[in-house]
Amino acid sequence: MSDKDKDSTNSATEDTSKLWGGRFSEATDAFVQRFTASVQFDNRLWQHDINGSVAHAMMLQKVGVLSEEEKDQILGGLEAIWYEIEAGKFQWSVELEDVHMNIEAALTARIGNVGKKLHTGRSRNDQVATDIRLYVREQVDAILELLGKLQLALVDLAERDSDTIMPGFTHLQTAQPISFGHHMLAWNEMLERDYSRLVDARKRLNVSPLGAAALAGTTYPIDRDYSASLLAFDGPTRNSLDSVSDRDFAIEVASCCSTIMMHLSRFSEELVLWTSSQFDFIDLPDRFCTGSSIMPQKKNPDVPELVRGKSGRVFGHLMSLLTLMKSQPLAYNKDNQEDKEPLFDLLDTVKDCLFAYSEMMPAVTCKKENMRAAAQQGYATATDLADYLVKRGLPFRDAHEVVGKSVAYGIAQGKDLSELSLETLRGFSELIEEDVFAVLTLEGSLNARDHLGGTAPRQVLIAAGTARSLIEARPKR
Repeated sequence: MSDKDKDSTNSATEDTSKLWGGRFSEATDAFVQRFTASVQFDNRLWQHDINGSVAHAMMLQKVGVLSEEEKDQILGGLEAIWYEIEAGKFQWSVELEDVHMNIEAALTARIGNVGKKLHTGRSRNDQVATDIRLYVREQVDAILELLGKLQLALVDLAERDSDTIMPGFTHLQTAQPISFGHHMLAWNEMLERDYSRLVDARKRLNVSPLGAAALAGTTYPIDRDYSASLLAFDGPTRNSLDSVSDRDFAIEVASCCSTIMMHLSRFSEELVLWTSSQFDFIDLPDRFCTGSSIMPQKKNPDVPELVRGKSGRVFGHLMSLLTLMKSQPLAYNKDNQEDKEPLFDLLDTVKDCLFAYSEMMPAVTCKKENMRAAAQQGYATATDLADYLVKRGLPFRDAHEVVGKSVAYGIAQGKDLSELSLETLRGFSELIEEDVFAVLTLEGSLNARDHLGGTAPRQVLIAAGTARSLIEARPKR
């Protein structure tokens, strides 16, 4: 603690004009005031706070708590505050603790005692729960849009490189030849599930806590369905205690975002490998890379590396939110003030990473000759030879042994299976005929997998078309 902070704990502030100050006989300690304030970070909720207040005021007028004139005064005052904040002229005060009290105090200062009536029938507890749901819903919609943009970029690549041959890996060892387009569609499938999870989470968060008040509801004749409809919620929450105290909707979204980042991190790992001189499969656009201060030849894939690193940041925020909630009794507790900074940063990080990838991936180019040469190493068509023998009546386990011996011979000779003579291959099995060489080529291997989900170029183009149709058919948010 600094000397300034130590000094502040020894004296109370002179300002006792808290909107909740009637119960208190002395002012809040200066350190406590700073320690408990959240306006420094929750002021980003201002648009949602004003929108929630507008809906609440309209509801209060509908049920007769406010007159038409009072409602209009409140709405006019809130509109003026909106423009003032938007213009950067609003003065945020730590003394007023949070975004809610700052806006309410500004409203009362602007329109007088009528402004004090706005808080009738609500609490900061249901107010902040409403604001966060509105904010998270907005951010989820933005993430969904970015996911769709990245998915379309991957589909474009799949169509462009449906027949670009590269090695497929297991254990990071050459396994079977696949197409680059097929690989891009694998990432699209992951993002498609990510999209679906977020859409599902959005359904659960899109309910209105407004009207739950502090924890038990209110004695005023409020219309929660009306205020929920004004804010485009699907309806009101069903239990006032739960409405103000839980943040599981934010945790669920954070979990969905963590899965997105896990997928992007895996994607990043491959891009980092593929751009290395050891693989040299692709080229990233210069504008998404950086150089070295000492090694002039370097072109570093900083964006994928940072995305890979930022996954840990997002995972950490998810754990923070889970830990924050795990020991709280019902209903609202001040602990929940700590939900905003990790949640805000998590959502910002995911959006930035998705934006970076949606801009970077369309400019990725394949080094096709290098990819093809890599696919020819490691006996990638060995399984095709085994399948060939099985189709000619040899049991798979026997075929597996025959091909294993063929590969061992090829390794000793320094030759790929396709480079061995027919006579040599027949030495391992008399079932092998001249047509085997169509199977042993990379193109033959790809084209043979001509079924739903397979890597045959024809199937890749069909799958890309299906994926594009699904993405383009989504509702606009």
